[in-house]
Amino acid sequence: MFYLQDSKLESHAQTARFTLRGFKVHQDQVYLAKIGKLKIVWSRELPAAPSSVTVIKDCRGEERITPTRYFLSFVVEIQPEILPKTDNSVGIDLGIKTFATLSYGTKIDAPKPLKKRISKYRKLSKSLSNKNQGSKRYEKARLRIAKFHAKLKDTRTDFLNKLSTEIIRDNQTIV
Repeated sequence: MFYLQDSKLESHAQTARFTLRGFKVHQDQVYLAKIGKLKIVWSRELPAAPSSVTVIKDCRGEERITPTRYFLSFVVEIQPEILPKTDNSVGIDLGIKTFATLSYGTKIDAPKPLKKRISKYRKLSKSLSNKNQGSKRYEKARLRIAKFHAKLKDTRTDFLNKLSTEIIRDNQTIV
């Protein structure tokens, strides 16, 4: 009914898995056994009734420094979507100046979220350096910088997920 798993390798993420009788899904909340009702924000609709749910506690680095986020991952059984067959194939060369160059000449630049927000980062860093270490305001400033870095990481991850999905949908063979 309820399993707790602590993966100590790299991510420091903790997970708890609830099987069929350990949770109940409602429109804007999920009931979890031994935890209670949780208000949630849906990223998308569930295509079918879930058979289990995993609660993921996402820590970035040390827990006392960075904010903790929780995610729910549902296991749902659906029929696989068969993509139309294509004869396209693509070769990908990862580079330094451009993120990737495809075999037919398309160059893909990686998002540079830090370049766009460098002034905000400077402002946050200066604000942190002006605070007394150990004070409440220092902790608040440190959390703001941690949230800023988390947003940068989420931007990069979103870019990679969207790019890989696009390449897979357009090509049969990837080299």
